[in-house]
Parts: sequence; structure tokens; C-alpha cells
Amino acid sequence: MVLLIGLSNILVLYIGGKQAAEGIIEVGVIPEFLIYVNMLTWPVAVVGWVTNMVQQAAASQKRINEFLDINPAIQNLVETDTPVTGNITFDHVNFVYEDTNIHALKDVSFTIEAGKTLAILGKTGSGKSTVLELIGRLYDVTDGTIIIDGYPIKELNLDMLRQAIGYVPQDAFLFSDTIGNNIAFGKKDASKDEIIEAAKNAVVHKNIVDFTKDYDTVLGERGITLSGGQKQRVSIARAIIKKPQILLFDDCLSAVDTETEEKILNNLKKVTKNTTTIIVSHRVSSAKNADQIIVLDEGRVVENGNHDSLINNNGYYAELYTNQMMEDDS
Repeated sequence: MVLLIGLSNILVLYIGGKQAAEGIIEVGVIPEFLIYVNMLTWPVAVVGWVTNMVQQAAASQKRINEFLDINPAIQNLVETDTPVTGNITFDHVNFVYEDTNIHALKDVSFTIEAGKTLAILGKTGSGKSTVLELIGRLYDVTDGTIIIDGYPIKELNLDMLRQAIGYVPQDAFLFSDTIGNNIAFGKKDASKDEIIEAAKNAVVHKNIVDFTKDYDTVLGERGITLSGGQKQRVSIARAIIKKPQILLFDDCLSAVDTETEEKILNNLKKVTKNTTTIIVSHRVSSAKNADQIIVLDEGRVVENGNHDSLINNNGYYAELYTNQMMEDDS
């Protein structure tokens, strides 16, 4: 269409120039006709462009509709309110990922009482994160039962279950917004004092106030302004500010040093006194003060107990503890 408009202008100039040279028309008629041509062609061109944009929008809407028409595999089967306090039991749970056919959990059983802390250790791929995903009911178990507060997990209102959970992923996702709003995302009506208190408990307050605009500092996409450890701690602050009944930490202290980790864990003891807390980690330092520790290996529970009992077992946990203590000493 741009080519046609250009050719129209060239024709007007060529024919008009010849006629002006021959004295048939005056020179002023040429720009007059150029204006006429552009008054006629540009509206037609705009119609063409709008048509093109509408076609692109229709194609995009078709793709969006395909996504919206998908029925979620996880359905809320209970409409009534089902408050959650945090007693969690895994009863011979097996889980297989349908897309990869990986048998992530094999006959896993354990119980954690409300307000207690459970630590889960194991090698990469042993099924630690899968346990957290099943508690949040991102997937349904293949076999066995997950019982929360005496009810099978499917008999709980899905919205209330997820509202009762504070989840800190391994790869913290932060929005391109202020640090304060990123923390307050966990609690929409959070006050400035609550935001600061959560940041202090996550041992990130001092880092934030070092910025020129402190809590009003706008982060880059996915929190690129912050270091890995700072992103993890902001994500922890976001989770604890809502004061959930269940806290899930998925190896969220991997990017912080052991001294900062110890401070965060001590603070978490105070703020999660009545909260069921599950910590997935590769570090014994994150797990040693937990009320209960389980060790997973290829989807199976190979050790279960507290720090002292597992040290006496001289198994994987004791070996991991010895190795990490030697690394810290060196």
C-alpha cells in the first residue's frame, strides 16, 4: 500500500510536470493534486492496516481461547469452608509424573503435627520438591492418601487450602514493582510496619534501606536488581507476612551464607511458633533444629527422626553432617 501511494505521487508529479511545461495547467495545480491524492489514499491505507491488526488480534484471541477452554486437572471438589490448622499425614503416597512417567515418590509415609517443623533432605531428584507440590495440591497423588487435619486433601476447599499456605520456591519470582509491594503481595492490606517487620525477620531489612529509595525501590524484571540471596530473602518475607498455617520452604536458603541462614532460621522459630513448617534443603544446618527430619532417596524415605537420632544411625544424614561440618571448618 505504501508502494501504491508512492506511485500515485510520482504519477501526479510526472503528468502534472509535463502539462505545466506545455502550459496546459499552472504549476500550483500540482501540489493541489498531491494533497488530493494523499487525502484519498491515506484513509484507505489506514483501513488496510486496521484490517491487518484485527486479523492478528483474532489469531491471538483464538490461541487465548484455547488456553481458557482447558479444564484444570485439579478441581475444587468442596464448596463449604474447611479451615486448615496444619496437621499433615502422608499415608503410603506414590506419585508418578504423567508427562515424563518419572516415579517421584514411592510409598512415602510420615506425619507432622500442627505447629511443628519438618525438614526434608536428600539428593537432587529424590522427590523433595514433589512433597511440597502435593501438599499445595498442584498435583493429585497417584496412589495413597494425603491427610490434612483429619481429612483427605481432596475433601478440603482448594482455595482455603492454598490461602493457608505460604510457599517460598527455590527460584524466587519477584515482580517489576517496588520492594515494599513485592513483600506486601503476601498480604494485600499489609501496613508499612508489617512489611518492615517481615523484612527484618527475613534478614533483608538492612540491604533494603541501603538503596536510595529503600522500600520504594523499583525492581527490574524478575527482581534482577537484587542478588540471588536478597531475592530469596524478599521471597521469605513475602511468605511470612501473611502468617499462614503452613509454611513451605523449597531450598530457599541456598544462596545465603550460613551465618545469615542461622539468623533467618532463629527468626522463623519465633514467627512460626504455631505454624507447620516444612523445609526442603541440601544443608544439614537448615534441618538440624527441626522437630522431625526425613531423608529421601530415589523417592523413598530411608531415614526418619530428629537430629540426634539420625546422627546415631550413622546413615546418609550423619555422613552429610560430617562432610558439611568439615567444609565449614576449612
